[in-house]
Amino acid sequence: MTAVLQSHQSLRASVLAQDLRAYFGKIRRRMREQTEAGDLTPSQVSVLLRLENDGPATASSLARAEGMRPQSIVPVIAALEDAGLVAGASDPTDGRQTILSLTQACRTWLAQGRAARQDWLTRTLQARLSPKEQDKLAEALELLKRLLD
Repeated sequence: MTAVLQSHQSLRASVLAQDLRAYFGKIRRRMREQTEAGDLTPSQVSVLLRLENDGPATASSLARAEGMRPQSIVPVIAALEDAGLVAGASDPTDGRQTILSLTQACRTWLAQGRAARQDWLTRTLQARLSPKEQDKLAEALELLKRLLD
């Protein structure tokens, strides 16, 4: 492969990467607009998603997972508890610790938010893309999967 061709391909990959980041950012913002996140901070959202994905945890394990100092996560957890999104229960094996988990109200709120985002994206795809364009998008998604695998 010639140096000119390699340079062209490298430049093209760089432009594609820049475009992908920009478009994914726009999609993320549009999807966020479809649900009411209230006054939750990014740290609070991150803790909720970690509890949802990884299950109940102690404050110290959440702090480690989030790359925070234990004392820094205390106000995050307190705000989530005050909002009724997280509840604590005494650890059955170590009564000195509290195990935090999502409340049913939080699980319902998360599910409703996902459903609203899914509905918006489905309606937008149907309204703005022809069936043939949707097929092309499906092909492009296969390529994106390869980037992540």
